[in-house]
Amino acid sequence: MEPATTIRSTIEDYIRKQGYTLQYFADISGVNAGTLSAIIKGTRPIAMAQLDLITQGMNLEEGYFYETYGAECFVESAPHWRRLEPFLQRCAELDKLDCIQRVIQQVTDDRSYISELFEMAEGMLERGQQKAARMLYECVAECEKYQHSERLALCQYRIFTLSLGQNQHDNLRAAVHFEPYINRLDEERQLDAIKDLANTYLALKYWDKVFDLSEELDQKTKILQAYTKKKIDKSDRLTAYPLFVYRAYSNLLKSMACERQGRYEEALVYTELYAKLANISEPDDEDQIYIDKFAGWKEANTYLYKLMIGDFSVLPAYVEFIEQNEEEILPALINILEAANKFEQNIDDILYKFSDSINTEINHSKGYTEQIKSEMYASFLLERSLYHLNRHEYREGLEQLMDCLWESVRLNNQTDIIHCISLYEKYKNMGNTEIEHQYKLIMMEVQKSYEKKENLICNLA
Repeated sequence: MEPATTIRSTIEDYIRKQGYTLQYFADISGVNAGTLSAIIKGTRPIAMAQLDLITQGMNLEEGYFYETYGAECFVESAPHWRRLEPFLQRCAELDKLDCIQRVIQQVTDDRSYISELFEMAEGMLERGQQKAARMLYECVAECEKYQHSERLALCQYRIFTLSLGQNQHDNLRAAVHFEPYINRLDEERQLDAIKDLANTYLALKYWDKVFDLSEELDQKTKILQAYTKKKIDKSDRLTAYPLFVYRAYSNLLKSMACERQGRYEEALVYTELYAKLANISEPDDEDQIYIDKFAGWKEANTYLYKLMIGDFSVLPAYVEFIEQNEEEILPALINILEAANKFEQNIDDILYKFSDSINTEINHSKGYTEQIKSEMYASFLLERSLYHLNRHEYREGLEQLMDCLWESVRLNNQTDIIHCISLYEKYKNMGNTEIEHQYKLIMMEVQKSYEKKENLICNLA
């Protein structure tokens, strides 16, 4: 049977088998009897709202006919945007991504829809329909891949942010693919794009890239500030934040990169600089939110960098600070553990104090991307493992090490995987058969991951 007749014949067969009159089915479905008659005869197309009502009247699941409807209306015949738009939107609402993919592959030959598809993707993104939005962005980007357009660049930016996840290799691939498009974006949007790209490279530990992008962010913001004579209202600007935030944040990024390279004195310099840049005159309510954030980061990071230099006199003040700022517990404990491991300090009392918060804090660390939060949790597990191993608490240390190894495998973080394996080889004789069994299970997962990657490379070749 041809797809164009499937829905109509199914409706007609259903009415006949149920013994309904056309009027009775019209009453239970909510579709006008005359309209229903015309649909069955094929003299009137089925609107999305009518299709949903008929589906409900037949006691079928939502979207039951969507695959057939897509073939009938948009593949076998010329599509019309007035019908295509509600179809794509309903598919997004019901997460019927396969239907969206099949239809948009067919309709993109007609480039008159590209603008509408882009605007629809923007709306889907705003409503949180991220997977559907990404499909539309990819469709538009493919159609405009030879155009040097801002819309193409914006599509690539959206695809980049929607691509970021737990796998660091995938994140690196997404970052490298997107970077050439930054300068095609509107000058204001470039600031957020550079910030997001710098955050990604920070999590990937590409310190040189972080510094280069931070410098670019600083310079582009200065230029925009020079041309912007008066403050832009939040509703009129394209940037996610007030302009002063980007200059301050560029130096925060530099301080974080310095910290992770062990350059704590230099990190203190950048800390003072971003605090100064964030201290603007005549702030409004929104400005004050970010002024307070940077002030908090300055206080916490000053404690941290002094601690990492070996000044443990700041530890009580640091602990008091994180007690009052619970969202900073996890990153602060990583820092304290690292300093304790570096200078062989006992911090059992601090770990005990925050023991109830440690396991749940990863889910409540506001202000961090999911990528960075996952990296922080893996770092915490590794530092806590080292702390116990250094103190000859081998059982606790190896248990934490296995947790860290599992997390590193999940993130596909090869650096941490190698670090964990090296530590296990060093201390494995201090463990037990349960730890050994767990280690073998993880190594099997690592082996599967590498075999899968090798097969993918062979297939691509």
